[in-house]
Amino acid sequence: MKREHTEEKSFNKIDFNENPLPMGDYEYCSFTACNFSKADLADSHFISCKFLGCNLNMAVLTKTTFMDIQFKECKMLGLFFEHCNPFGLSVSFENCTLTHSSFYGIGLKKTSFKNSNLQNVDFSECNLSNAVFDNCDLSGAIFKNTTLEKANFRSSFGYSIDPQINRIKKANFSLSGLPGLLEKYDIDIDLNL
Repeated sequence: MKREHTEEKSFNKIDFNENPLPMGDYEYCSFTACNFSKADLADSHFISCKFLGCNLNMAVLTKTTFMDIQFKECKMLGLFFEHCNPFGLSVSFENCTLTHSSFYGIGLKKTSFKNSNLQNVDFSECNLSNAVFDNCDLSGAIFKNTTLEKANFRSSFGYSIDPQINRIKKANFSLSGLPGLLEKYDIDIDLNL
């Protein structure tokens, strides 16, 4: 089967459930207000692309390549990023909803999550060294055997991170985030000193 190769093309308001995106290589493309909900993106390669205001809920990401990808204002519920091609995986998220998605066991060094809903996201066994979580809701997010060294959580909230089972050396937290680091001890912390 011949692969499509597309460069510098803008896709606007396309429903890829009705008209499936051909498997192929997409470089420097932008996808604006497109519907990828439950779409099969398996084996497609996206390089230096932007997804703006798209719906990617439950899309199939088997062996999908995301290299230098920006997601802005996207709905991304129930995505399994661990099924992606790990080679060159590089993504950033701004104003996105990633509820119930999973990044289990993948490398996300220096990844930026900004103003995003990360409720119930699985970050188990991820490498999130130097990642930035800027004003993100991490309620119910799973951190287990996760590398969080030098990660920045200062403006985020709702997280529960056990320092005994995660690597958090030199990670940054605000005083208001302290209860999320001590939750397993079931202690009361008065932050109004």
